Amino acid sequence: MTDYELYSYEAFRKHQHDDERPVERATLDMMERDKLDAYLLQRRIERPGFAQLTQAQAYEMLNITRDGVPTLAGVLNFALYPQGYFPQLGITAIVVPGTQIGDTAADSARFTNNKRIEGTISAMAEEALVFCQRNMKVRTIIDKDTGKRTDRPEYPMDAIREAVLNALIHRDYSIYTEGTPIQIDFFADRLEIHSPGSLYGRITVEQLGVARPDLRNPALAVMTEVLTGAENRYSGIPTIRRAMAEYGLPEPKFENRRNEFVVTLYNGTDIPVQPETSAGQSSGEPDLLAFCKTPRSRQEIADYLGVKTVFYVMQHYVKPLLESGQLVMTIPEKPKSRNQRYYTA
Repeated sequence: MTDYELYSYEAFRKHQHDDERPVERATLDMMERDKLDAYLLQRRIERPGFAQLTQAQAYEMLNITRDGVPTLAGVLNFALYPQGYFPQLGITAIVVPGTQIGDTAADSARFTNNKRIEGTISAMAEEALVFCQRNMKVRTIIDKDTGKRTDRPEYPMDAIREAVLNALIHRDYSIYTEGTPIQIDFFADRLEIHSPGSLYGRITVEQLGVARPDLRNPALAVMTEVLTGAENRYSGIPTIRRAMAEYGLPEPKFENRRNEFVVTLYNGTDIPVQPETSAGQSSGEPDLLAFCKTPRSRQEIADYLGVKTVFYVMQHYVKPLLESGQLVMTIPEKPKSRNQRYYTA
């Protein structure tokens, strides 16, 4: 295990939450007083007991301060400029003119848009959504019966909003990841949102949206729920899945990598495929069956077909062959296993 993985395990075991750690350089003078006062007033209305506390006591009870020093959660939600204390606790957003980093446009531009998003969590969430709206393709749909025009963005905004808020609220804020920003990557065929830190606690990818997860940043989550309207009810993942399904788009992909959690939304764009074919063959399917006489992984099949998106390969090549019985899995009881191989029946 890496130092970070050891720390994450110990933090979970000892119920240590990085969002509650004091930021020694920060002072209450550097906070947005109007926003802070409005938040405190709202909590006093909702919780009458808070009216009996002094302002300093209320700040402590709400995890805005710890022993009079602003906490990380307090800084990220109320500071005038949070990135003055943590320069990398922001969002980098890019638009790539292709399907992978390194692809370039006709004028050799690596990115067609590139933005650094800073501010409080609520400000970053709002600006990130504006960035996504501006960089999505929009389809115009005309109703055949009424003639009414409807503009439909490339991805459902509900899904993007939940993915962005999940990244901001549930990312790892430990000293091991505070130098890594959240990243939003637009590609020709997909949108990726990278959140520093792997899944927290006992939750697994398979349990997302089903089991109740352990909260990595409980204080920050409560504040953000009030300030952004985010529902801290474990509904984010189901909302993303439902919104994508209602749009008729592929199932979103959730990856728990070693140092980050990635949400991928696919726009349904078919990536041009130029599979190798033998003389007289008009499709790559027979070649794929011949290629898979030796068990092959998903990535090996994608590389063979010359397709950069594994998801596309699985949906348009492998899945039909599995359903027809021409391909079989080496581990049929665990279809999503990383060790899965496919071979010709």
